[in-house]
Amino acid sequence: MEFSLTDDQRQLRRTVREFAEAEIAPQVMEWDEASHFPSELIPKLADMGFLGVIFPENYGGAGMGYVEYALIIEELSRVDGSVGIIVAAHNSLCGNHIFKFGTDAQKRKYLAPLAQGKKLGCWSLTEPEAGSDAGGTRTVAAKNNGGWLLNGSKTFTTNGHYADVCVAMAVTSPEKQHHGISAFIVEKGTPGFRPGKKENKLGLRASDTSEVVFTDCRVPAENLLGREGQGFVNCLQILDGGRISIAALGLGMAQGAYESALRYARERKQFGKPIAEFQAIQFKLADMATQIEAARLLTYRAAWLADRAAQSSAQSRITREASMAKLYAGEVAVRVANEAVQIHGGYGFIKDYPAEKFYRDVKLCTIGEGTSEIQRLVIARQLLGK
Repeated sequence: MEFSLTDDQRQLRRTVREFAEAEIAPQVMEWDEASHFPSELIPKLADMGFLGVIFPENYGGAGMGYVEYALIIEELSRVDGSVGIIVAAHNSLCGNHIFKFGTDAQKRKYLAPLAQGKKLGCWSLTEPEAGSDAGGTRTVAAKNNGGWLLNGSKTFTTNGHYADVCVAMAVTSPEKQHHGISAFIVEKGTPGFRPGKKENKLGLRASDTSEVVFTDCRVPAENLLGREGQGFVNCLQILDGGRISIAALGLGMAQGAYESALRYARERKQFGKPIAEFQAIQFKLADMATQIEAARLLTYRAAWLADRAAQSSAQSRITREASMAKLYAGEVAVRVANEAVQIHGGYGFIKDYPAEKFYRDVKLCTIGEGTSEIQRLVIARQLLGK
């Protein structure tokens, strides 16, 4: 068994870390306080190839795999989870849905500019009444004059206000339930399509989370993504990759929180010596570091298996491994961020130190892309062969 990264992967980690420290770190608190979406950063992310990580070069992508993708999301999130989730939603949800299930014409028209970073993407599945029960989708698409007419609304859409391309799910055959949901590609500027309320969030405040609304939105027939009625089934496959993203997001933020706590423990003095010399603090740091390494192994293993599956002609699924990584890394991130605040003491409660921001940001990792409770159901069903 091989547990080490290649030289290229180690160099990629260094490159992303240097980029994040130089281009993101100085702005983190300003963006967070203002809930400012970092539009000015998007061209730089594009130049680095971060907006097309997992897509082939012939579609404008960087031609890398999921291990590299996980490394990128981890290192961006180590500095700011908001940037990590912007990149993740664009790559593994919107872009990947088009890549996996789109026609060549759709890939040329939509995936290529997304992979090149010329356009930004979002992915809309969740609705006000359809969260964990995504099969309860109420947005409808009816055939109309050779195309489709969409009506309804989506919520909790990452990049919703800023995306140029939206992949949205809608009911096309209500009587077929889960097998009556289809996916559509909707372009910004399409009449009847608009972003709605922007959410005022606890954490990840520099990322945009919003409603998207469809009111008699006419979509051409060629923008049906995948086969009619297979949208929900395809979503489950896309979520395998999306959960690796959230695992990497949580892993990166846990690493950032741990590093801030370690740094503070070495500097802060009480009773005449650094608090890092007290066993109570040492035990906290040891547990944090151990849990992070375990989460890293689960995350990288899921990413490695995703790469293996992509190279195989068989339709391999990594549902169990992706859910395990997402579940564990997300919950570790919450525990580590909590301990980071505790190590900082009173200073962990104020914005002069990064601990409080990590504490707010990490909670999303136990909710987004399926709650921890849903992950346990998914894993149990896989174990029981259901």
